[in-house]
Amino acid sequence: MNRRIGIMIAMLSVSVLVGIPLLRAQQPQPATTAAQPRAPQPPPANMDPLGDVMFPPDLIMGHVRELGLTDEQKAFMRGEIQKTTTHFLELQWQLQDAMEALHLTMKPNSVDEQQALSQLDKVLDTERQIKRLHFSLGIRLKNQLTPEQQGKLRGMRTAPWPEGQPRPGDQLQ
Repeated sequence: MNRRIGIMIAMLSVSVLVGIPLLRAQQPQPATTAAQPRAPQPPPANMDPLGDVMFPPDLIMGHVRELGLTDEQKAFMRGEIQKTTTHFLELQWQLQDAMEALHLTMKPNSVDEQQALSQLDKVLDTERQIKRLHFSLGIRLKNQLTPEQQGKLRGMRTAPWPEGQPRPGDQLQ
């Protein structure tokens, strides 16, 4: 009996000792006062600065019927997406090669700064090409859409999806 009481007291003590720091970590931090400068906060991760003026290809192609795309529009967009995808894969392989070379450059204990920066420039140039490729695709696709189709896409993006309705691209079960 005494042994059980001792075990229970020990368990209670451990729980209290572990629980207090956990509770303190969960307490809200005091609000900052106006006198304390606040660092600028980055926008939320899902905040796309061009999201209101650009349309992702999957959004467009996922709503072909609702948008009323013509056969010419569909053919053009599919062709552009295909060309862009092929070029993107080539750039992705270049980026992987450049990153591996940069990694090797950075591996020694003493790094040749000029060589490392030169290799970094190759990585950044390839990343820039990829971003430019995606951006130019977005422009070409947008230019094929009528103002009415663009308005529908804006509405699709901001409107909540009806509950129980499958989204384009969702797997049917």
